[in-house]
Amino acid sequence: MKLCILDNDNLDINLAPRFHSFGRMFMGLFEAAGADWSYEVFNTTRGEYPQTFDDFDAVLLTGSHADAFSDEPWVVELRRQVTLLLEQRKKMVGVCFGHQLIGLCMGARVGRAPQGWGAGRMTYDWHRTDLPHFEDAREVALLASHQDQVLELPKGATLVASSEFCPVAAFTVGDEVFCIQPHPEFVEDFSAYLLNKRRAILGEEKVTAALAGLQLGHEGPRVARLMMEFLQPQEH
Repeated sequence: MKLCILDNDNLDINLAPRFHSFGRMFMGLFEAAGADWSYEVFNTTRGEYPQTFDDFDAVLLTGSHADAFSDEPWVVELRRQVTLLLEQRKKMVGVCFGHQLIGLCMGARVGRAPQGWGAGRMTYDWHRTDLPHFEDAREVALLASHQDQVLELPKGATLVASSEFCPVAAFTVGDEVFCIQPHPEFVEDFSAYLLNKRRAILGEEKVTAALAGLQLGHEGPRVARLMMEFLQPQEH
């Protein structure tokens, strides 16, 4: 299994020494869940792409501080590339910004969440008990950090997770695409740093409550196992 990771950001200088990049965080997430895969990471903000996606079994799009609907040249090019991958029915996973960008390329509305920032540990209703590792799931708790979200389910997609705060928190498109708004690759320290960094925006009360919520844990590793089975090439 060879995974192409399209890394859509450059980490804050205070996070980079420990976490390196979103691409590395996903590699660590999958390896901790038992994946014996090979990876190549391409930083799309610098215009990096593989010569051909045919060399890869699947593609993962990371999060980003950018807007999926931005007119920044690198985001416009990423949308072009993802639209082609959708037409080719390439196996893809999108997380946060990646989830939003795939939704946008499928024709869904994406924009600022009217209720403001989603931050820290959030819980979502789970609608797909047919998916592996979630046969008994009614809800899932994950770490989030976003002010944009997918505002409607893309045409042809199936809703996987939702909440009052984020009605389209995860969706699938057939066996090809899995998208999710929160971050299964986040750990508590990473989330805590982002909360503290946005203290002025979020307000003391929200940050204090969100930091306390981090102690309750999250199900990133469980979602990673689901992603692994979803991305794994099917044996014929």
